[in-house]
Amino acid sequence: MDKDRKPPEDPFTFAGGDIEALSRNIARAIEEGGKAMAAYLRPREDGRVKTGLTDEIADAVKTFGHLAEYWMKDPQRAVEAQSRLASGFMELWASSLKRMAGEPAAPAAAPDPRDPRFKAPEWSENQFFDVIKQAYLITTRWADKLVKDAEGLEPHMKHKADFYVRQLSAALSPSNFIATNPELIRQTLAENGENLVRGLHMLAEDIAAGQGDLKLRQSDASKFEVGVNLALTPGKVVFRNQTMELLQYAPATETVYQRPLLICPPWINKFYILDLNPEKSFIRWCVEQGLTVFVISWVNPGPEQRRKGFAEYMREGPLAALDEIRKITGETDVSAIGYCVGGTLLSVTLGWMAAQGDRRIASATLFATQVDFTHAGDLKVFVDEEQIQAVERKMAEHGYLAGSKMAAAFNMLRSQDLIWPYVVNNYVRGKQPFPFDLLYWNSDSTRMPEANHSFYLRYCYLENRLSRGRMEIDGAPVDLKKVTIPIYNLATREDHIAPPKSVFVGSAAFGGPVRYVLTGSGHIAGVINPPAKGKYQYWLGGPPEGAYEDWLAGAQEHPGSWWPDWLAWLTAQAPERIAAAKRKPGGRRKPLGEAPGSYVKIKA
Repeated sequence: MDKDRKPPEDPFTFAGGDIEALSRNIARAIEEGGKAMAAYLRPREDGRVKTGLTDEIADAVKTFGHLAEYWMKDPQRAVEAQSRLASGFMELWASSLKRMAGEPAAPAAAPDPRDPRFKAPEWSENQFFDVIKQAYLITTRWADKLVKDAEGLEPHMKHKADFYVRQLSAALSPSNFIATNPELIRQTLAENGENLVRGLHMLAEDIAAGQGDLKLRQSDASKFEVGVNLALTPGKVVFRNQTMELLQYAPATETVYQRPLLICPPWINKFYILDLNPEKSFIRWCVEQGLTVFVISWVNPGPEQRRKGFAEYMREGPLAALDEIRKITGETDVSAIGYCVGGTLLSVTLGWMAAQGDRRIASATLFATQVDFTHAGDLKVFVDEEQIQAVERKMAEHGYLAGSKMAAAFNMLRSQDLIWPYVVNNYVRGKQPFPFDLLYWNSDSTRMPEANHSFYLRYCYLENRLSRGRMEIDGAPVDLKKVTIPIYNLATREDHIAPPKSVFVGSAAFGGPVRYVLTGSGHIAGVINPPAKGKYQYWLGGPPEGAYEDWLAGAQEHPGSWWPDWLAWLTAQAPERIAAAKRKPGGRRKPLGEAPGSYVKIKA
């Protein structure tokens, strides 16, 4: 070790600490912990929340049972697996003995250099914490290998086992607990336990807010309000029905493109991801480029919407919007954008319109959208007949799936980034999370209507009917091969919801020209990437044919945002412009209110 380097402070040192203050704060922390327990138990005692194992935990236990059965039914295979684990711990023991004797010793297991959990120097320089860290890495890597080597396990069961092992590994990390995290020990002693009081107070608040379940706070919600510092692009509500409000934005240029643009966002979250603030707003940028923008703002459904399925969302969403756009602008040709499940609905609508000979949508853009669900990623873990029936039973109670359930599922896809850092920061460090508009939006969840969500899970994820031409809407077949309009199909390279390979494969389902574009980052940041930021990159290649890996190997990388490329593609199809005065929101009819409207403000 460098002689001039100061050794790290012993996390157990309590010099200058106040024993009386620590004792008082431990007592206060116990009191706050009691409040958190009461907030958890109260809705279970009065029957608002059912007791017993949740369906998700039951499924995980069942999955681990299948994995254990695979290894235990062959004694030799079981012995080999146990020997691998024992060998890892023997290597750790030998390395530790050498280190205790003052001899150089290579670690038995080292973390990924990109792993932020073990950055503190004590994880390597303090032998106690180093052993804990290595024991954790040895065990979790062994468990991961158990899944990967279970060749005889049914593929869906193996996928679930891999997912649940990753969840368990993230949850059991020693970085999550005070007794095994040197940074948390140091902070707790330095603050005389005040951090625990604050943290358990927030825990009680968040369990109460979740009505007995933890509603994990990822941002300081007090700093944001839709229509005040979010969703600020000027516009009007020009139409409303039970399913959506249609917003039209005021022009910001002297002339505008004649062909209007309709955006169909997902209803799993709210539309203002496309209008977070003026610097990040895709909607505002489109308006500033001279586009006449209409956006669907979905209702946050209650029991009264329980019977509305994909057919109703199609008729009362994009089809109703097209009718209103024609009344307001007089235009019969419209360009359309669909984002995530909104893109899936738009694709279904295109197939249905093709069967009817309806050609009002002249081109379509899909943001991180799946129409083929073969490679749909970890969300498929939650989709099999047994789990769908469990979801349907939950939805039957109220007519919808609670928004918190979908939010939790999405967070689990990246639990090491979206769950455990916030658990530690909020409830152990006692720190209020930073005000971050994206994470505020992420927590502003929406409910899923019973019929709609059941249709989506069954016919898209489970049976993959759309890309196979076996879906029907309102009695009409939906054949995407009959959709021959130009399509701009955007995928994001790190997407954990709509993986880029899944989007690529879905491109072949359409019958017309598809421009497949791959952008850097993930499901949100890859899409919301204003040119002024100069961030990330995108890849362009030939037609999306053959294997995704081959397409990517031959694609050309371009720095910065994909937005200008999309605008050039869009406007080349319809370059005609008209006076902006002709695009007053609502036309000759009186608007129903100011954007962003009232539906977006309904809380789940």
